[in-house]
Amino acid sequence: MKIGITYDLQSDYLKEGFTKEEAAEFDKEDTIDAIENTLKEIGFETIRIGNVKELTRRLAHGDTWDLVFNICEGMYGVGREAQVPALLDAWKIPYVFSGPLTLALTLDKATTKRVIRDAGVPTAPFFVVEKNEDVDKVNIQYPLFAKPVAEGTGKGIYAGSVINNIEQLRERCNLLLSKFNQPVLVEKYLSGREFTVGIVGSGVNAKVVGAMEIILNNKAEQGVYSFHNKDNYLELVDYHLATGKIAEECEKVALDSWRVLNCIDGGRVDVRYDDNNICNFIEVNPLAGMHPVHSDLPILSRLNGINYNQLFQMIMNSAIERLKSEGKI
Repeated sequence: MKIGITYDLQSDYLKEGFTKEEAAEFDKEDTIDAIENTLKEIGFETIRIGNVKELTRRLAHGDTWDLVFNICEGMYGVGREAQVPALLDAWKIPYVFSGPLTLALTLDKATTKRVIRDAGVPTAPFFVVEKNEDVDKVNIQYPLFAKPVAEGTGKGIYAGSVINNIEQLRERCNLLLSKFNQPVLVEKYLSGREFTVGIVGSGVNAKVVGAMEIILNNKAEQGVYSFHNKDNYLELVDYHLATGKIAEECEKVALDSWRVLNCIDGGRVDVRYDDNNICNFIEVNPLAGMHPVHSDLPILSRLNGINYNQLFQMIMNSAIERLKSEGKI
């Protein structure tokens, strides 16, 4: 089976003058090497495609593939993660991971939380600040937490993201609105333990591959899994596999969220406990990082005894079985 690989290469964007934070969600060369080598090791023929513009050129040229392994995040527009799967749908080329509707929905954290809330999954109260004047409309008990509504990899999350009064909220929202040119999600700060849950599969066949607690050491920016903490996780963050009742609670929230949002094949769900010790949905990562050493999904899988090749085999098995059932391959 011929597998095309679509991705955004971080070095391409850095060469164009984007900052490290602006290009934070994009992949490094060693990630693409690992993905391609692993797919070959488990029996697939691979072809590197690249980003959405290169995919467009290849499609217009008449190129095709049996299946595309897509990890493109995109750069522009509220539907940036949905662009590649939408193009592939138009050309009737099957792909791994979630489709355009799910990727467009889940990029917008506020809209995602509305769907999650309506489904009865616990999530923190929230408000969307679209302009500076909206700050006065926020009616949620402090402390609060503020972040860009449509970013990932900790972008826009800093030590000052935990907010204790209206002056801090006004300052933080003004900063984020101007820096990221998008609305700000303001939500009740969840003061408890934080976990990320890895999932493989789709619908009723989705299953957890590990739930991992994120523990900030005394050198880290406290209270938040910030961009700085993520970027320097080897020195600042400890990871431990969740067990027992805690693991069960995290896994239930994660699986319920995964199924409600129609995520497929593989990814992560982030959860955190509130003041009442209730596990809450934070956000979902339907295009999770796939670096074999540094990305959370491979890390938590490894902690649970699932190596990188096994994780890929599980993801590919899910995609192939799903696509066969849909008559697409």
